[in-house]
Amino acid sequence: MIEKSAAIGWAVLLGVMSNVPIAAAQGAPQSVTEVRVDVAKIAAGYRASKISGATVYNGNKEKIGTVDDLILGPPEWEPYAVLSVGGLLGVGTHLVTVPLASIQVVEDQFQLPNASKDSLKALPEFTYAK
Repeated sequence: MIEKSAAIGWAVLLGVMSNVPIAAAQGAPQSVTEVRVDVAKIAAGYRASKISGATVYNGNKEKIGTVDDLILGPPEWEPYAVLSVGGLLGVGTHLVTVPLASIQVVEDQFQLPNASKDSLKALPEFTYAK
């Protein structure tokens, strides 16, 4: 047990000395990469809790769907919006996914400028993995 603690201690000391952060996961030293972000820009963005349930409009300001969920999809872990299209009170809705980057924010409205209810309904239906 002393040898493991000593190894972790040396790994942390070497990390501090080399200015490379080190984290120990289950006793094995690992390098941690940190990224600096502009927190003021991030704070001006939209939280997932505010996007979920938001109405999505097209370029003609017609309601074409609602954001049902947000998903990070592998392998690049890009964010996708799951949109609920059609139906009434949740009955008969068609779930589809679109890259979150394709949704624009115009005057505090989420828009898919060139989309329509019909073009979204023509997309493959999305179902959650079990």
